[in-house]
Amino acid sequence: MSLNLRQKQSECIIRMLNLNQPVNATTGMANEEVYKILIYDRFCQDILSPLIHVKDLRKHGVTLYFLIDKERKPVGDVPAVYFVQPTTPNIQRIAADASKSLYDVFHVNFSSSIPRPLLEDLASGALKSDSIHRISKVHDQYLEFVTLEDNLFSLADKNCFVQLNDPSAGDREIEAIVDKIVSGLFCVLATLAVVPIIRCPQGGPAEMVASALDQKLRDHLLAKNNLFTEGGNFTSSFQRPILCIFDRNFELAVGIQHDFRYKPLVHDVLGLRLNRLSVQGEKGGMKSYELDNSDPFWAANGSLEFPEVAVEIETQLNKYKKDVDEVNRRTGGTKGAELDGSDLVGNTKHLMSAVNSLPELTERKQVIDKHTNIATVLLSEIKERSLDSYAKKEYDMMVRGSIDRSELMSVLKGKGTSNDKLRFAIMYLISSENIPQSEVDIVEAALREAEVDTSSFQYVKKIKSLNVSLASVSSASRGNIVDWAEKLYGQSISAVTAGVKNLLSSDRQLALTRTVEALMEGKPNPEIDSYILFDPRAPKSSSGSHLRGPFKESIVFMIGGGNYVEHGSLQELAHRQQPVKHIIYGTTEILTGGEFIEQLAFLGKKMGLGGSTAAAPN
Repeated sequence: MSLNLRQKQSECIIRMLNLNQPVNATTGMANEEVYKILIYDRFCQDILSPLIHVKDLRKHGVTLYFLIDKERKPVGDVPAVYFVQPTTPNIQRIAADASKSLYDVFHVNFSSSIPRPLLEDLASGALKSDSIHRISKVHDQYLEFVTLEDNLFSLADKNCFVQLNDPSAGDREIEAIVDKIVSGLFCVLATLAVVPIIRCPQGGPAEMVASALDQKLRDHLLAKNNLFTEGGNFTSSFQRPILCIFDRNFELAVGIQHDFRYKPLVHDVLGLRLNRLSVQGEKGGMKSYELDNSDPFWAANGSLEFPEVAVEIETQLNKYKKDVDEVNRRTGGTKGAELDGSDLVGNTKHLMSAVNSLPELTERKQVIDKHTNIATVLLSEIKERSLDSYAKKEYDMMVRGSIDRSELMSVLKGKGTSNDKLRFAIMYLISSENIPQSEVDIVEAALREAEVDTSSFQYVKKIKSLNVSLASVSSASRGNIVDWAEKLYGQSISAVTAGVKNLLSSDRQLALTRTVEALMEGKPNPEIDSYILFDPRAPKSSSGSHLRGPFKESIVFMIGGGNYVEHGSLQELAHRQQPVKHIIYGTTEILTGGEFIEQLAFLGKKMGLGGSTAAAPN
């Protein structure tokens, strides 16, 4: 069993595009070709975007495609495939389209399970307009997540960290957010058709999500015809994956730090979104590029440090030039040679070989040109902002737990955007265990001098001071401080205090990666012995599952925002294991360092720290 989420989700979407008919395994298409129209909402557009290209839509008979909220003209004798979230506005629009007879037949697909009241609204709307006959079928597709790579997904749930840590959030709002996350994770598991063993730290959002997901899976497994086709007879943990759920507070630093590897750099600096980005072209104007596993250079070199990527681009270019010269040499003939029959045959063979190699050479050149352009733009940003220096100094700080004051001030007064300086200052705050208040004041003064909003800095400082207080009191009185802190600061505190030691990871391996490795091994380990275990297949009365490992497949989910740094670190872990293991990384949303800082700043302002009134992050 191999958990390839991208492949599984693509198969579900292709089946949906073929009117939910079985798809021929050889051709990848339905046996009977039907021309159709595709209607989607913006969320489902984001689901489709990294997986399906226009040429793929044509291949599966989709001739036209529209957003549901756009005005559309009737197209007779053609079925329409709707792929939308189950929301009231979408239900109303589908009913309105049916009443106007915009299309011949409606195949309605919801990204997640439609609540019964909404299904009844759709039925009553269609009955009123006498258009019920037009709605052929309604399907729950359980596809409410965005897959970016074979082993990377996002629930595209914005500002989740803010919502879960907002001091003004009530129980009802927290429950609604947890339910939404659980629904998204359930969709991922249904698409993979696996029921995992679930592990999480005690307390905070991770336990809330794990517990609610365990209950949802238990309820679903009671049904005779359920979505999980793996069968209930798997006893070995090697045949069931482990789902490890964490909260962003578990390791705050990774969401903030600068990284010098290619994928994290492209995401953080150039704003990679849904595997696409736009950069300035060599001859002016913007150029748009797609970066996914179909790009061999991106797949092979995404985890390398930037200087190694630059060397690899040059190596690939030289190899390309050599291959072109070889083709030219072989097809150019011999100067001054007599042309006899054998020479003609030989030349014809070489010419045919050259013609056959042209598409591959052209494709290679396009990939090289693309990454040359991206690397050029990146290099310009790196030089302008000294990003290499930020990445190195932050890493050194995390390892040593300190930095020389003159070095610290030279960074804060040197190159870089205000955001770079703010992130560096917060990394200093997180990595240094004991900082004199006078030094913190100097850092704050330097930030203000650079006209930087310090709300996020103040927020992390407050959280850290609370951690220090908790660490210094006895366990008996610690509970009182947690109670007081949770009333003051909201839901984050129990999770933050549980993960204090993770802020000071002393080696290159992230605390998250180290913990996942221990959970997959399943051996007794003081770092994970307190982690809760849920097995949705085990009787609830039992004292937990006996399946504690080892596991060869894992799904790691980060609540409150993930990033390409963690994804890369987990893939390195998977590939250095013998035999190679498989790890899928997912998160509520993928955030750049700047976007995460915005969320921290919002929370800081909510607490009355730093800048002016809080405006919700984008």
